[in-house]
Amino acid sequence: MNLNVRQITHNTPEYADHVALRQQVLRDPLGLQITDEEKAQDAAYILIAAFHSKQMVGCLVLTPLSAHSVKMRGVAVEPNAQGGGIGTAMVRFSERVAVEHGFQEMVLNARETAVGFYTKLGYEIVGEPFIEVTLPHRKMRKSLTD
Repeated sequence: MNLNVRQITHNTPEYADHVALRQQVLRDPLGLQITDEEKAQDAAYILIAAFHSKQMVGCLVLTPLSAHSVKMRGVAVEPNAQGGGIGTAMVRFSERVAVEHGFQEMVLNARETAVGFYTKLGYEIVGEPFIEVTLPHRKMRKSLTD
C-alpha cells in the first residue's frame, strides 16, 4: 500500500475529513458526537493523517500536556483498512513529530481492546483500568528518549 502519513492543518477540507473519520470510527458506535468545543480545541493540537492515494484512511491527534509530555488521542483507521499497518505507521510518525517538537514522553488512554496494539509498539500500562467515553481504558506511556 502506498501510504502517506503527514501533518494536516486545522479548518481545512482535510481537517473536515479528519473529524469525520474520528466520528465514524470512535464516536458513532458509542452514540456520541465530537463537539464544537472539541473541534475548536483541535486548533492548538498537532493533527496527523494517513492517506492512501488521496483518501484519508487514518488519523490521530497529539495534545501537548507539558513541555515534556504529549498525549496521543483520537486514533482512528478506516474500518476497511484496519490490520494493514496504517495505525503502526501513524504512531511511529507521531513519535517522530513529538520528538521534533521537543517532547520526551508520549501518553495515551487506550481502549482495552487496543492495549495489545500499543504494547507491541513499546508502550507500557500505567495504573488501573478506568472508564472513558463509556468504555474500559488503560493509561499507557512510552519514553521517546530511549
